[in-house]
Amino acid sequence: MHNEETKKVFLLIRPYMHYLILSLIFAAVSVALTLYAPILTGDAVDLVIGKGQVDFAGVFYILKKLAIVIVLTSLAQWLMNLCNNTITYRVVKDVRTKAFAKLQILPLKYIDSHQYGETISRIITDVEQFSDGLLMGFSQLFTGVVTILGTLVFMLSINVKISLVVILITPVSLFVASFIAKRTYTMFKAQSETRAEMTSLVNEMVGSQKVVQAFGYGNKALQQFDEINRRLQKVSLRAIFFSSITNPSTRFVNGLVYTGVGITGAFSAMNGLISVGQLSCFLSYANQYTKPFNEISSVVTELQNAMACARRVFDFIEEAPEMPDAENAVILEQADGNLELEDVSFSYRTEVPLLQHLNLKVKPGQKIAIVGPTGCGKTTLINLLMRFYDIDAGRIIVSGREVRGITRDSLRANFGMVLQETWLRSGTVAENIAYGRPDTPMEEIIAAAKAAHAHNFIRRMPQGYDTVIKEEGGNLSQGQKQLLCIARVMLNLPPMLILDEATSSIDTRTEIKIQKAFYQMMEGRTSFIVAHRLSTIREADVILVMNEGNIIEQGTHEELLARGGFYTKLYESQFM
Repeated sequence: MHNEETKKVFLLIRPYMHYLILSLIFAAVSVALTLYAPILTGDAVDLVIGKGQVDFAGVFYILKKLAIVIVLTSLAQWLMNLCNNTITYRVVKDVRTKAFAKLQILPLKYIDSHQYGETISRIITDVEQFSDGLLMGFSQLFTGVVTILGTLVFMLSINVKISLVVILITPVSLFVASFIAKRTYTMFKAQSETRAEMTSLVNEMVGSQKVVQAFGYGNKALQQFDEINRRLQKVSLRAIFFSSITNPSTRFVNGLVYTGVGITGAFSAMNGLISVGQLSCFLSYANQYTKPFNEISSVVTELQNAMACARRVFDFIEEAPEMPDAENAVILEQADGNLELEDVSFSYRTEVPLLQHLNLKVKPGQKIAIVGPTGCGKTTLINLLMRFYDIDAGRIIVSGREVRGITRDSLRANFGMVLQETWLRSGTVAENIAYGRPDTPMEEIIAAAKAAHAHNFIRRMPQGYDTVIKEEGGNLSQGQKQLLCIARVMLNLPPMLILDEATSSIDTRTEIKIQKAFYQMMEGRTSFIVAHRLSTIREADVILVMNEGNIIEQGTHEELLARGGFYTKLYESQFM
């Protein structure tokens, strides 16, 4: 078990220290009463001296005391478990909250460079495993340690010589448990990582099942799954095999302890040093003393697994968040539509240059179209304008202010985005349209849907605007999803717009209507239109032609056609 993780777990437990103290008190009470029971049993044995020499009154009195002790022990154990459950589930709730909160502030670079399933696995599966190990650790580790210490005190009070036999054999049990535990940590870590791989693959296959079936990728996916499954089986088997050796090994040592006590105690009883009742009490203690070692060894295994999972969760929580807004960053209330790029350079990976020394000046209300082949940097430019990524060099200026001097939230609030990739949350149609303004009155939601030409198909849905959309809009066509995303922007019209392939999934007839709505929407607003279909951008004030990360041509549709350059070739490839 790694000290670093243990420290972090204790820091998480610190707010619930009062429950921890209560748990320890109940554990001590429970153990003390459990250890008092053999003394009562021993006393009862001594009252049964021989045939016809039984002190029934004394035995009944001891039985009454024993019944009270058993009831109180059960109560103390129940209260201890209650405290342990409270600590565990509150700590786990805190960890999940921290992990989910971190997800909200992680830079897009992290999200883009990690598989979604792997991230989901850390927040859900690994936290679950951590929770199970922590609960077991609390429940059995406390009582185990207190039982060992308490039993030693009780044994020493009866007979020091026999107690020494027990104490001398004990280190063997501890050595065996720690030897195996050290080796199982890395195995459980490998198990956790392989499990995350599997979650990632399953997540990918479930989300893309139509594509998988359409391209006959099922068998290949199955082979991938089998390969990961085999690896998971192998690492799980090794982890569980090595961890399960601990229990039988410590049980063997326990057998030695019991034998040692039995032989030494028998000779002591024969020599009159202890009574038969005390010997029975001692044997009971020998059992109770060694039992926690078994429990602790299995707990150590669970804790190894828990700590391996905790490590992955803590690594996620400690990921560097998105660079915070500058201390003197201002809130951009209402952008005036002026936008400027000065000598901007950016690349996702330093060794692969993308945007190089980009310059651009946009006036308020201008419609800027961005065209170019796939991978030329069109969407990257949008990511930089929205500050989803920060530029490597140069400056982006919005309304006379450098974007790094504006808070991200207020900058993004001044842009309305409709993307090619649609995203809808699980909820009603109305909730999805009003995603940016949840308290919007119904009339405004309907007006936005009408403007986006979504009202007719929404009206035909089973519950209209109250129809619940499945996760990621599973019960809608791609075109319908895109119309809802357009309605979302129509409702919350900011001073600047970004339309990235916004009508790519819509039929031509509806697209003509949407184009009209867009022109209405763009009136007086600075707009960026990314499009492959050049017919949609003829009306733009300025067309930027991009290739390999640079703006190679700039001008109106007619100017660019007259120039007969790269744009002309693009245009002709579509219309000639």
